Amino acid sequence: MGWKAEWSGGGRELRVFAPESEDGASCMRFGRLLAVRDAEGREIGELPIGEIADDGGGLRMTGASELYEAEAVWTAAADARGVYDVTLRFVYKGEAPGAFGLTFGCELLGPGRPDWMIPGAFYKENRFEKNLRMYPRYDYRGGDPGKMVSDHWSFRSDRAALPAVFAWNDGMCGALCTGETSELGLTGLGFRGNEAGTAIWLDFPYRETPVTFVGDAVPRPADVAVATFAPGQAVTLKLHAYAASPDPHAYDPFVRRMYRLDAAEHGLNPWMGLEQAAELTAHGLYTWHYDPEEAILNETAAFDREFNHNVKGMGDRPHMHVGWVSGAPYAYALLAYGRRKGIEDYASAGAAVLDKIAGGLSPSGIFWASWVAGKGWTAGWNPKSDWLQARTIAEATLFMARALAFERERGEAHPAWEAAVRSNLDFAASRQRADGNFGSYYNCRSGEVEEWDGAGGLLWIASLLAGASYFGEARYAEAAVLAGGYYSRFVRDEYIYGAPEDVHLTPTSEDAYNAVASYVHLYEHDRDPQWLALAASAADWMMTFRWTYNLAFPRHTLLAQYDYRSRGADQASTSNQHLHNYGLFCVPEMLRLWTYTKDAYYLDRTRDHIACFLQFIAREDGDFNAYKGMVTERFYNTNCFQPKGMMLTLSHSWCVGLILYAAQEAQAYADDLKL
Repeated sequence: MGWKAEWSGGGRELRVFAPESEDGASCMRFGRLLAVRDAEGREIGELPIGEIADDGGGLRMTGASELYEAEAVWTAAADARGVYDVTLRFVYKGEAPGAFGLTFGCELLGPGRPDWMIPGAFYKENRFEKNLRMYPRYDYRGGDPGKMVSDHWSFRSDRAALPAVFAWNDGMCGALCTGETSELGLTGLGFRGNEAGTAIWLDFPYRETPVTFVGDAVPRPADVAVATFAPGQAVTLKLHAYAASPDPHAYDPFVRRMYRLDAAEHGLNPWMGLEQAAELTAHGLYTWHYDPEEAILNETAAFDREFNHNVKGMGDRPHMHVGWVSGAPYAYALLAYGRRKGIEDYASAGAAVLDKIAGGLSPSGIFWASWVAGKGWTAGWNPKSDWLQARTIAEATLFMARALAFERERGEAHPAWEAAVRSNLDFAASRQRADGNFGSYYNCRSGEVEEWDGAGGLLWIASLLAGASYFGEARYAEAAVLAGGYYSRFVRDEYIYGAPEDVHLTPTSEDAYNAVASYVHLYEHDRDPQWLALAASAADWMMTFRWTYNLAFPRHTLLAQYDYRSRGADQASTSNQHLHNYGLFCVPEMLRLWTYTKDAYYLDRTRDHIACFLQFIAREDGDFNAYKGMVTERFYNTNCFQPKGMMLTLSHSWCVGLILYAAQEAQAYADDLKL
């Protein structure tokens, strides 16, 4: 339907409608050019819209106030429906320098309470009331900011994988987007939704209100930045507006369009190719993480080995989860690399770790989640000490089944692995409800399902299909197909949550990886097109966690000095805001998804992720203060946990192991990836 300029009681306004809109009630209402705020975040003025004129294919809006005069030129994008590129120019008219913040925003008119998305940083309400982890939550009724609950939030743009804020009501989706930085510094994003109405905005420079989230349960005070304007100073800002249907998947065309623009300006910087990455990470996993006495992969190894020695090894974590942050996936990767390259030490180490895991069945019949030095087998990092989490166990089962198939092709048999995999798959099938739900948490002794909510059990689909193929058991495949129907609701709702043990019922990038892998495997099982559509939809949601651009790191930080390119990195979750490489888990499924759909977007964004994590693999002892083959878990993108531009100085077995795994799996696509 386009746009419509009209008078309201207070002056001119611009209303932007979704292209397919017919009712005229749902729209983005722009009632002013800019709002002006002071250093406390209080609104102290505005630039009203004075005139709106046709500008030969676009619109030109002008206005003036005591402090500013401005114009905004709107152009409809030729390459995407409902997208408008906006250039906002203004001049400061004050006679003396002034410090202000500026906000460009709109109301979202139409029926229904709003939903939100800030890619990688905020999804819908973002945190359930019953969630046991504290981080920002939206509540239409308001709430206590001291408990990180509010009906309005403003954030720094560097928290977002794409600096955009989306809002939905029953009639439409609307979004605003800008760059991470502007001439006025770091930008910001925000929204409000309550009885007074729904609004979204962009801040120049940023503000974080009502409180600031820094990664722990205690919020910090609001952080409001301002820019200093000199008399006569002219500023140009670039931004984008988007209007679409209320379909929950309506974000996808806009994310794709912004990715195309960002990719043209933000280059990749892989330090090496796949072969070298595999060689280095195999060395790192074996040398720094493998403990031959306990036959485990230590979860962490300190970069600083002298410090680690001085604190009696406490810089390392001599624990091993069976999946997720250590264990079977990376043992399989080391085993496979050792077999392929004829390096017996690597192959034997991988097999020994899998032997250890196979011997660690809990009384319930599924794997224990974690082995801890001095304690032995434990339940892991769950909300209760006697709970086992479905995803961790399913992932261990999946990769042990893959190791079995790999070894059988080479004439190697592992009866203990087979028995362990069968025990886990039989358990999953026996706990499955009639609707397909496997549950998310189990009692480690009785095996009873303790928590049904969430998609923590989704990865059992891939595990059961691997088991069905290996053992020739049709009932495993039947359980997987039934589960595919159940877990599709999370994909269609664009809100998949519950994968990691340590962030209870939280939407995470890891949930997206599990959905992509599971639905690709379902499609390969029976070629039902609904599974392919669900895999593609989950992949699109996954890309909202994936950086489209390269962050501007502070000049003197390590990441700036090494020219780290963040394009292709993934936000861990809305709760754990740092960049990580866990998307390498589903590299083979993403590449096969590309071949099935012929959608180059999936190839391009998978290439980005691989290229991103071909950086910061220690090439020799001393490289970025690490040892050869080490890989960190965390790159800090914002003011969460550590200052922006820092890197966690611990090597993590899963980060090393996933590069080793993905480098081997991606080799068959090397000509297409063009790394």
